[in-house]
Amino acid sequence: MAFKKVSPEMVDFLAEAVASYNCRPRKMFGSPTWFVNNNMFCGVFEDSLFFRLSESDRDELLAGYDEVSQFEPLAGRKMREYVVLPDHLCNDPEFFGNWVERSYRFVSSLPPKKPKPRKKK
Repeated sequence: MAFKKVSPEMVDFLAEAVASYNCRPRKMFGSPTWFVNNNMFCGVFEDSLFFRLSESDRDELLAGYDEVSQFEPLAGRKMREYVVLPDHLCNDPEFFGNWVERSYRFVSSLPPKKPKPRKKK
């Protein structure tokens, strides 16, 4: 299945937002994502920005904004710890910065994930 290409502007926007954090970029779903201790922190998918949040933060965000949704890269396959922020919320620097920080703190608190061994071809 081919995914819609992400806009370079959106990638640059998120890369700039996370530049001061101790995270590293990788590709997931063919799109740029950032990881902390091998745990996915945030990313760009098609035309959306997504973040991993604690249960309480996720509940707060989903309850407070109807347009926030769970991240679902494939139909019927929701990633329960991840939410998608709509453009207008990303364009509010204070709001956006707060949620980037909350996401980073949560993912930083998780135990480091051991990388899976690469499959031999």
